[in-house]
Amino acid sequence: MDEARARDVLAEADVLPGPARDARLLALGENAVFAAGDLVVKVGRDAALLERARRELRIARWLAEADVPAVRAAREEALLVAGHPVTVWHRLPDAVRPAEPRDLAALLRTVHALPAPGFALPPRELLGGVERWLRLAGAAVDPADAAYLRERRDGFATAAAALAPHLPPGPIHGDALPRNVHIGPDGPVLVDLETFSADLREHDLVVMALSRDRYGLPAAAYDSFTAAYGWDVREWAGCPVLRGARETASCAWVAQHAPGNPKALAEFERRVASLRDGDETVRWHPF
Repeated sequence: MDEARARDVLAEADVLPGPARDARLLALGENAVFAAGDLVVKVGRDAALLERARRELRIARWLAEADVPAVRAAREEALLVAGHPVTVWHRLPDAVRPAEPRDLAALLRTVHALPAPGFALPPRELLGGVERWLRLAGAAVDPADAAYLRERRDGFATAAAALAPHLPPGPIHGDALPRNVHIGPDGPVLVDLETFSADLREHDLVVMALSRDRYGLPAAAYDSFTAAYGWDVREWAGCPVLRGARETASCAWVAQHAPGNPKALAEFERRVASLRDGDETVRWHPF
């Protein structure tokens, strides 16, 4: 789904106060995210994401009832428009500063203290999207690289199922990065709720450990995260397993953007090569 297609869907959805052509594109990934007036609209890549969109709205209501600072839905139901799920959200005030790892840690402590909601949360299917992302990549990526990632996926899925957690399992965000925190005038707010799950709390903490190791997050910033949360997941014996699973998923996620995007293909190949070589010093570029 490119921007033009997403705008066509946005126009057909007719959920904005003005023309879709005037909406500002904020992001283009699995969702195209547009802003207009006091609303934000997410257009999903395909119909397979409809149930996830519906669950995200249920999660938003649950977090609101629990008084957790998080993005709030402007419409209670997800729409399916021309084969694309569409959800509508209240736009947050402009950020007063960039989010920092310690801001994320404080929100994760709040989320990790929550009991299970009154509806079922799925397990964190970290590797569940690998096949779909590789399918979307198609012939744009080397079949040998795709096969390698499928083999890694299967190995890490088996290893992760056998892990003994350090923290009590329960609700998690599922994609715990500072980019999913918005610092408004009233403080940090959690956004992008679609990966909320019920699983090992360690999933949320491994994300920042990988950011330190692969994406060049400064050690001091990582230390501020662990200090604010109260524990360093790297002390846990299961950390390398969840880290390896997330690396595998991150490679496959980039692959879906490879068709028609040379930068995505180059980054995919860079990541896969570093995994094949077992070189943990290779820095990955955010995409």
